[in-house]
Amino acid sequence: MRLLLLDIETAPHVAYVWGLWQQNVSLGQLVDSGYVLCWAAKWAGEPEIFFDSLQRSKPKKMLKGIHKLLEEADAVIHYNGSKFDIPTLNKEFLLHKMNPPSSYRQIDLLNTARQRFRFASNKLDYVAQALGIGKKTKHRGFELWIKCMEGDEEAWAEMEKYNKNDVVILECFHSGFKRFEVIISRAVASPFPVNSDNLGSGYTLNHRRVF
Repeated sequence: MRLLLLDIETAPHVAYVWGLWQQNVSLGQLVDSGYVLCWAAKWAGEPEIFFDSLQRSKPKKMLKGIHKLLEEADAVIHYNGSKFDIPTLNKEFLLHKMNPPSSYRQIDLLNTARQRFRFASNKLDYVAQALGIGKKTKHRGFELWIKCMEGDEEAWAEMEKYNKNDVVILECFHSGFKRFEVIISRAVASPFPVNSDNLGSGYTLNHRRVF
């Protein structure tokens, strides 16, 4: 079974707001919606880390790289990816008129942490340090995302390091959690949520695959 570890970074939504606290932003205030800035991925047990970004490639070419890896994966390991990374990529594939990837199973290690353990916090950085497997790469904060959106080369180098390290941490998580064989076996045996017909029966693509 080929296990793909995946993490993406996205640009924030941009909107006009009247204040800084408890704002209810309407669609009329939305200037631009978020999009994928970059992604990092690796095959479990293999040393190479794949990475692409809007700095290196045009949007569709960047997306084709991760799409190809998802096509080859039997299962995808992520952290909150079932609610964030995978739906975000699916949206991007749809907007760029790309077919959805072949069916694959998802192992969301955030769900594993929440359902099977009781850490003081389920944030990736906290659990990683609690398990002694490393920590997230420090960065300059929200400014990093803004600078990347502006094309700053130094910021992009920092973002690449940050993104890749998250994938390394994910693999360490998975290795640690494998000792709880019931957890991992149940995760791998789960349905294919990414390919459930949540766009409606009217949306069909090649090979009868749907998001």
